[in-house]
Amino acid sequence: MTRSPARLSHARSEGTRPTGFGLAPVEARAGLRGRDLLSIHNLTRGELLALLELSADIKQKPSRYAGRLSGKTLALIFEKPSLRTRVSFDVAAHQLGAHSIYLAQREIGLGQRESIGDIARTLDGMVDALAARTCAHGTVEELARAMTVPVINALSDRDHPCQALADFFTMQEVKGNLEGLRLAYVGDGNNVATSLIEGAALLGVRISVASPPGYEPPADVLDWARRHAASPDMCQVTASPEAAVQGANAVYTDTWISMGQEGDATERRRAFSGFQVTGRLLELAAPEVVFMHCLPAHRGEEVAADVIDSPRSVVFRQAENRLHTEKALLMALLASGDDA
Repeated sequence: MTRSPARLSHARSEGTRPTGFGLAPVEARAGLRGRDLLSIHNLTRGELLALLELSADIKQKPSRYAGRLSGKTLALIFEKPSLRTRVSFDVAAHQLGAHSIYLAQREIGLGQRESIGDIARTLDGMVDALAARTCAHGTVEELARAMTVPVINALSDRDHPCQALADFFTMQEVKGNLEGLRLAYVGDGNNVATSLIEGAALLGVRISVASPPGYEPPADVLDWARRHAASPDMCQVTASPEAAVQGANAVYTDTWISMGQEGDATERRRAFSGFQVTGRLLELAAPEVVFMHCLPAHRGEEVAADVIDSPRSVVFRQAENRLHTEKALLMALLASGDDA
């Protein structure tokens, strides 16, 4: 059985509404149950806020959710190695009572030893959900088309929605209400930037992205964000890190050289040489600015050591929050009405 990810990810169960979680009605969970999450733009504003609310409830009351997904199985396909994504999904499943199975590329040969479609259809009859960390976004889309169970994009070359969930949850924890906050992103307009831009548009966060010419976020991502934001000027792109961080409540960066880009390392270091987040750059931001990074970090490249290791850095809080937001996502996609 095949499905269109776009069609399924925007499906609604009759009579449901995207209200909050925690003490909210069971219908809130049903609004996402059985859905795919391939990109942040698969969500409505209400659904994204509901996931953040559920994340907070899970973090504050973990025992309330212990064992809620007993009997469920989560498959993890990883074309790329990972620390935070692997551990957070593994531990999230375990703490919710589910079982996870890690499937490395060398074990299953996704698209090599066996076709993507055949692997997807095989897993579809055995597991309750799949989280896939893939090289190409088309791979996770193909997995979703071939499966009837929920498929989660745990990272692709276009999107990193799970990281963005943890990032906005962290911002909400440290800054309170997200609406009207200013987020500056300095660096490569990559998959992390894409998911932050889409989330910012839905949540009313003003985002300014500073990237060198040729490394800006994709034009279609910017177009989508400007159409869905409260006003188009809430999403800005510049080649000046100084302009981007003016008045920012949070300043975010990512590695200049992602996995698979090692061959371009010299060229990328040259292009990004003026884009390091330093203490001097942060002086242009708001007084209580926080520094954010999805990790792994390279001190002395995209960020100065005295920034990432300072009290204003929340990078390890972001890392921990991957666990809580992924527990929320699994609950939202897999929990039945009986689990409320």
